[in-house]
Amino acid sequence: MYRGKRISVIFPTYNEKDSIRAAIRDYFSTGLVDEVLVVNNNAAPGTSEEVAGTGAREIFETRQGYGAALMCGIDNCDADLIILAEPDGTFSGQDVTKLLAYSEDVPVVLGTRTSRQFIWNGANMGLFLRWGNWAVAKMTEVLFNTTILTDMGCTQRLIRREAIALIRPHLTIPGSHFGPQILMEVLQHGIPFVEIPMNYRPRIGESSVTGSFWKAWKLGWRMIFLVWEYRLGLVKRDRTRWTEEAVPVQSDTEFNPAADVQALATALDRHGSSSPAVKDVAVK
Repeated sequence: MYRGKRISVIFPTYNEKDSIRAAIRDYFSTGLVDEVLVVNNNAAPGTSEEVAGTGAREIFETRQGYGAALMCGIDNCDADLIILAEPDGTFSGQDVTKLLAYSEDVPVVLGTRTSRQFIWNGANMGLFLRWGNWAVAKMTEVLFNTTILTDMGCTQRLIRREAIALIRPHLTIPGSHFGPQILMEVLQHGIPFVEIPMNYRPRIGESSVTGSFWKAWKLGWRMIFLVWEYRLGLVKRDRTRWTEEAVPVQSDTEFNPAADVQALATALDRHGSSSPAVKDVAVK
């Protein structure tokens, strides 16, 4: 819970049996996440046994694909703040605090994995993936005149319930380029967003997409074609533009930055955070 808002994390899982239990515990350990929703997308045998007893809620999606799993999770989630992530060990639950801090300013907070200081040794973010994601993101930034973009394929992001309600009817891609479609629909609806760096750690196991150069290459081109389809107006739909008047985004709780930072620091301290920077801010 954050400022009276319920928080859910959605994990699509296919080949994360060896990492999913630790990932669930990592996000719950922040003391801020109310629900972890695991979408079993024809996952490896034994995955349900790993999820059992963790406190996470498991649901099943038989239609194969990263996008299909995330859409299923979104459709079965009623939280105020929805965080999309992956249970493969690459993302850190502690970064939830960063996403929440920016959620007060914008309805959509995107993560980026291309900031060098946040890429851990051994993470699958070599030159091809890093600069490829950066290049497609910069192309999108220029074509749509957006705020800064540096990563086109980062799963970890936060979306307010109000923003999800606008874009969900237009999300259609069941495959791996579902993430960029979220961004395209955010742009088409005029929803404010910001991008912030996420810690990116070594993956446990091998990715079914980025673990292969040719699959990653193919995915990159799919992303490029998708961006141009939207830019050329080939994805025509009736959309309701985001307005602060039409979609209330502020909670009834009085805004108190010092109290909010202190609450985050207290939660981190309670669960043994190794991030002293947040605690230092709270006591100033």
